Amino acid sequence: MSNWTGLGIGTKNSDGDWIEMFFAEENISAESMDSSDSAYEFVSVNDDMAPTSVPEAYLKLHLLSYRLVKPNETNLDGIFGILQNVVWTSEGPFSILDFKKAQLESRKNGKQILVHSVDKFPRMSDYVTLSDVRIADTNRVRLGAYLGAGSTIMHEGFVNFNAGSLGEAMIEGRISQGVVIGDKTDIGGGASTMGTLSGGNNVRISLGKNCLLGANSGLGIPLGDRCTIEAGLYLTASSKVEVINEEGNMIEIVKASELSSKSDLLFIRNSLTGSIQCRPNKKVIELNKELHLNE
Repeated sequence: MSNWTGLGIGTKNSDGDWIEMFFAEENISAESMDSSDSAYEFVSVNDDMAPTSVPEAYLKLHLLSYRLVKPNETNLDGIFGILQNVVWTSEGPFSILDFKKAQLESRKNGKQILVHSVDKFPRMSDYVTLSDVRIADTNRVRLGAYLGAGSTIMHEGFVNFNAGSLGEAMIEGRISQGVVIGDKTDIGGGASTMGTLSGGNNVRISLGKNCLLGANSGLGIPLGDRCTIEAGLYLTASSKVEVINEEGNMIEIVKASELSSKSDLLFIRNSLTGSIQCRPNKKVIELNKELHLNE
């Protein structure tokens, strides 16, 4: 599906400009919808076209978090330029200037407004909640994250917009913008995946099924299924890697980028020489089933 319509309810600033918009799942459709109800803002988007307004941007972010489209399947070009910094508070969203006025009035009345964040993107949980996903700290999952059924995001886990898990996953590290991981994959505590928003990186990082990023490790290349990176090892595209065969012999030295998208690989650092080695991965990662019964 490439065309979507939605009926949204949102907030405008004191100048009459939209700063955010909410779409209930039942008010999003791939078909045409009745737009006669004045309580709603009628919004339409196309997956192939970039958003041109705040309502369009929010509809696309909702599509991702409702699992109606997968990461990198809808055009989000220019979204940072469209969205403005919003003060997300216990009393709702405000523009920066409007919040200063509301804060002063609240103080005059002996009350205090709690500020959750000042950001272009809100928490996903303020807009979309899923019955089959567990999020320990909702501040760390942005609207536009795609979370597969059975996913668990622990307290230090983070999932950016246009990124996430396609199935069950244990996320204790960082899933950056544009990064997708497969079913039964584990992102260990402090582990990081390289996104496409900074550093000039235009390669989409991904992990397949039954993979493991060990604690405090990092990934800068796409990998296939059943791959493991040991704790503390950050694998970048330019890392020199010794390729070891099943007999334990080194057959070649390559850049890590040459191993992109391959499956059944184990990356470790030789404790004697300090070199990065890639060996056949003979162990399939299995998640704790009890941890992922999130219904």
